Amino acid sequence: MTATTAANPATILHDPTSELAPETRPRLAPPPSLEGRIVALQGIGKLRSDEFLDHVKVRLDALGIETIRTDKPTNARRAPTGLLQRIATEADVVVQALAD
Repeated sequence: MTATTAANPATILHDPTSELAPETRPRLAPPPSLEGRIVALQGIGKLRSDEFLDHVKVRLDALGIETIRTDKPTNARRAPTGLLQRIATEADVVVQALAD
């Protein structure tokens, strides 16, 4: 894919997924409120992501919002199917700790 901007007239962007025909899905609308919902706090295996999620948990606990904690074993790979299934069945919303 080639993107053109005023600063750089020909920038080539590469799809990191290596998919030949990536599936396009519309973004889901966020819920109007977190009240009565379960929020999964997902760490991605990077340093200090747990620190960020601990802070988010304190804030959500203060609002009476239920949370569950999930963590990927490593940031170098996709989340295991079992973990994704757990999130899909136990949570309504996900907050994922990213880094960099």
